[in-house]
Amino acid sequence: MIRWAEAPALSESDHPPQKIVVIPEGATFQQAAALLEREQLIRSRSAFLLLGKAQEADRKIHPGEYEFNAAMAPAEMLAKLLAGRVVLHSITIPEGYTITQIADVLDDHRITTRAEFVRSALDKSFVKTLGISADTAEGYLYPDTYRFARPTAAKDVIKTMVEQLGRIMTQEWQARAKDIRLTVHEVLTLASVIEKETGIGDERPHISSVFHNRLKKHIPLQSDPTVIYGLPNFDGNLHKKDLAHPSPYNTYRWAGLPPGPIANPGAQSIRAALYPVPSAYLYFVSKNDGTHQFSATLVEHNKAVEKYQKRPFRRRNHSQTFMTPNGGQTPDKEGVS
Repeated sequence: MIRWAEAPALSESDHPPQKIVVIPEGATFQQAAALLEREQLIRSRSAFLLLGKAQEADRKIHPGEYEFNAAMAPAEMLAKLLAGRVVLHSITIPEGYTITQIADVLDDHRITTRAEFVRSALDKSFVKTLGISADTAEGYLYPDTYRFARPTAAKDVIKTMVEQLGRIMTQEWQARAKDIRLTVHEVLTLASVIEKETGIGDERPHISSVFHNRLKKHIPLQSDPTVIYGLPNFDGNLHKKDLAHPSPYNTYRWAGLPPGPIANPGAQSIRAALYPVPSAYLYFVSKNDGTHQFSATLVEHNKAVEKYQKRPFRRRNHSQTFMTPNGGQTPDKEGVS
């Protein structure tokens, strides 16, 4: 009878399907045993309880998602429950995502709730415990592919992502930051702007060069993504009036770097921020194909704007005026892009 109870409910030759069983937070061992019996994964709840009693399993099992099949021996299932070998879900966080975008991904995959993640990432006291000298975790949540249990506490997710950034920011990179007289926070801030300006890997060191040159000459960065980040509401179009918004992230109004990262940059953008290509570039403009034209002088830049922005626009609209997305006119003025 004992041998029967301790044997798998089915044999391997029966090819039983894998089943996901969720052990709720606070569930007792008796409740877990009842759940396994109801799913026909064990033959006898009573025998499973006796097996657990011998190992003092009550209150020692871990909540979460478990993957079982009826060909597994009860002792194997018990070992999983006691060790907390839960199902891990692969989650990819794209480069350049903000705190709220990361929160949406995690919420969609039911890893943690959006509200809990945003609240924790903006919790200054919690962020400080991670060794971050900033008000939020923005810029420190390294974009990568992770494996998380469902659910995982938001603070544990954030801690994992920050620790991954610590592995990426090697001693060599930290020493390089000191050599170019930037703090790690400033490097991540610049890297986040580079990340949002281009998706072309080869361009990032050139974009970095423009910003480094502007910082040295005390010329405002004039980066649209920083303006967008500082807007309380963004409708998808950057309007002329937005360039006058009094946000500290408005790099049209204020010279120097914004107060912190505007997104979470990947390794390529961090490397670009640390190692810009030597150049005299001060401007760049979109070629409307995903790449940019770089210029060292305003005259060159204006020619590039005429070639890649105004001329194609006039051909399409038979107009001599360059229009902003909201339909307003804007004069040709000095700027990055």
